[in-house]
Amino acid sequence: MTPDIDPHPDHLRLLEALLFAAAAPLDEESVKERLPAGADVASLMAELVELYRPRGVNIVRVANGWTLRTAPDLAPRLKLERKVSRKLSRAAVETLAIVAYHQPVTRAEIEDIRGVIISRGTLDTLMEAGWIMPKGHKMTVGRPATWVTTDAFLMHFGLAELADLPGVDELRAAGLIGPRPATLLTEIAPEAPPEPDEELEQNGEAAE
Repeated sequence: MTPDIDPHPDHLRLLEALLFAAAAPLDEESVKERLPAGADVASLMAELVELYRPRGVNIVRVANGWTLRTAPDLAPRLKLERKVSRKLSRAAVETLAIVAYHQPVTRAEIEDIRGVIISRGTLDTLMEAGWIMPKGHKMTVGRPATWVTTDAFLMHFGLAELADLPGVDELRAAGLIGPRPATLLTEIAPEAPPEPDEELEQNGEAAE
């Protein structure tokens, strides 16, 4: 009588091959479609993560999926110097942060939070970078488009999901935010229109 062959090693090999061949992080449902019925994907993935932990390539969870990444401790030895051809403006960084923390959010809501009008190219720049995208419309007058972050945003900043975004206390501890001066509450009258972005003033463009 031929002994039963344990399919477990073969499942691990197939899972390893899927991660290597995938162009983007694989979620559990995508893996289930490739593995034989009944395979315990969560258990197999956990075992493979531990198997790769001491290696030069690790299996990590980003953008709600799993992918292969260089081991963090090797990063300094693999770093390459390159010229950055474009830097995000302060307006773009602030807009990206608002979308990340308040999504889904409309353009008008972004302007209300920032207190200034968004220039014509700010949202376009972030969309061209692949970090935000329009998703649906708000059920209000005019049905304005709402903006959300993308999986590319999560991947770029090494986040598994939006819940991993740093909280207010973490940002304050890192010195990235601080208490707003009390004078700001009295310097701008309630009726005053929002101020234009810096790039609008420089380029002389009219706000949308």
